[in-house]
Amino acid sequence: MRFTVLSLFPEFVESMADYSVIGRGIQSGLISLECVNIRDYTLDKHNNVDDYGYGGGPGMVIQPQPVVDAILKNRGWEGHVVHLSPRGKVLTQEKVEELSEKKHIVLVNGHYEGIDQRVLDHYIDEEISIGDYVLSGGELGSMILIDAVSRLVPGVLSNQDSAIEESHSSGLLEHGHYTRPYNFRGYRVPDILLSGNHKKIEDYRRKESLKVTYLRRPDLLGSAELSSSDIDYLRALKKQIKEEKNGHH
Repeated sequence: MRFTVLSLFPEFVESMADYSVIGRGIQSGLISLECVNIRDYTLDKHNNVDDYGYGGGPGMVIQPQPVVDAILKNRGWEGHVVHLSPRGKVLTQEKVEELSEKKHIVLVNGHYEGIDQRVLDHYIDEEISIGDYVLSGGELGSMILIDAVSRLVPGVLSNQDSAIEESHSSGLLEHGHYTRPYNFRGYRVPDILLSGNHKKIEDYRRKESLKVTYLRRPDLLGSAELSSSDIDYLRALKKQIKEEKNGHH
């Protein structure tokens, strides 16, 4: 998997090369990360890349020329060009899985009031948002996307199963994890996890995933793949919670 990041602050993203998962992927040759300074492509003699927006309004707008030249020079034949923007579709695990099938992702990071719309209309394959809030630039969004996609590149994680079992991969939030000591300040590890019965442990973890998803992100249950036993458990859980609430009144 090849990542090319176009940014006014490439050194910010370059720091990922030393990060555990990404660093290992780069060292093993499974991932390549190249950070390009958009400013290197400006034709302005003062090295400026922004100007006042037509129609007035606060803030500056990044000019199309340096961004387009940077894209054309660095995307190659296989580059899938993504603009990180609050106007884009929100990044989901499903989208991460889709992006992991690409061979080369080019990430375009804006600043100020944004990038000239003509770049977005004609030189970008898609716009992606990492959430419903505004950041100072796209770099943090790019880093999140790179991290999420890299985890799905075969061989990057030491145990590929951990990428499959984590939150959102199954449509549910992940169950809790425990390690030694068994008794920490009076709080004990659930005994089922020490039973050695893998089927019971699997069932317990599934129910915990259903429970935490129902309590914290019930919206995810609408698109999750649920078995009949999952549905029965959720019905019982809802009934139990309702009874507990009524018992407190």
